[in-house]
Amino acid sequence: MENKIEFIETIGKIVVFIMILLSVFLFTVKTKNKLSNRLFGIYLVVIAFDLIGLFTNKTINYPNLHILKVSSSLLQLPLFYLYVLSACYTNFKIKPKHIVHFLLFLSFIIIFKITAFSSESLFLYEIIGEVQFVIYIIAVFIVLKKYKTVYLENYSNANYAIYKWLFQITVFACIAHSFVTTRWYLSNSIFQEYVLNINILISLSVLSITIFFVLKALYLPELFTGININLNPVNSFLEKKTTTKSIQKSKTENEYLDKLTFLMDKEKPYLDFELTLQKLAIQTDIPERELSILINHHLNKHFFDFINEYRINDAKTLLQDPTRKELTVLEILYKVGFNSKSSFYTAFKKITDQTPTAYRKSIH
Repeated sequence: MENKIEFIETIGKIVVFIMILLSVFLFTVKTKNKLSNRLFGIYLVVIAFDLIGLFTNKTINYPNLHILKVSSSLLQLPLFYLYVLSACYTNFKIKPKHIVHFLLFLSFIIIFKITAFSSESLFLYEIIGEVQFVIYIIAVFIVLKKYKTVYLENYSNANYAIYKWLFQITVFACIAHSFVTTRWYLSNSIFQEYVLNINILISLSVLSITIFFVLKALYLPELFTGININLNPVNSFLEKKTTTKSIQKSKTENEYLDKLTFLMDKEKPYLDFELTLQKLAIQTDIPERELSILINHHLNKHFFDFINEYRINDAKTLLQDPTRKELTVLEILYKVGFNSKSSFYTAFKKITDQTPTAYRKSIH
């Protein structure tokens, strides 16, 4: 048993050290995403503060510090939620209204101070903590769903790094929390002898997640590419429009479609790898909202897929041309408006059911 306890303490010290180190990095690194980095840094510091319980109980000797440590777990999910918002939306700002996310934390500081950690207050703390976790995790998944939808409807370049990153750490948070919930259940049952084993699982899972954070910070220092917080999925304003009249391809919409098709064929705006719905709306002189409805509803395509179809058609032409055999697949993907090999291969295979190399071989 002593070996297990020493192992947990060692892992705890390593995790806390790495988290603090990563927090310092996030606070000092030069980047455009200062708010999201700082929120994530604070989030890691709060978790590290909570995790010192893995290797020391000395906070009990300092009542106020111990109250702060226990209550701090109610800060974790609100901070994570705000971080997700700031990472997804480039123009997200902390406002006075966001203080509501910290009311539970402040409330339990007062409750624990008054009740001195009575059994009733601790039970209330556990129940509210679970409810808070479920509510915030659902809220995070809702934000991520909207982010992905809006991204596909407004941007032509496949950049799922932020979505994958946030989705992954949300799943990791759920897994880690399941271990904590299991530990709470075991510690209040006849299976208390298994609590130590659960603590080992918790420490190892947290260490793995922390290492994952570090690797992401090293390999993707410019991870965060957000979208405008004022953008909404096309269905949100499409539903409002349908309440007054049914949506049909009116004369105006047909004119817009002709104008869009002409521009795409003649000017080839899709060759710009940073093309967005806003940019295309300016070039076509079509109101942005109408253009969004035209592409997403009438053509029944995401803006992302609509643009990539043109790019892939250009790529197919180049791959078929016997006089352009000297062009590599990498050169072709840049020529047609992609800026990453993985996104090009994904889009090409989605449309042709073949890789670019296999397609070229099947033609020649």
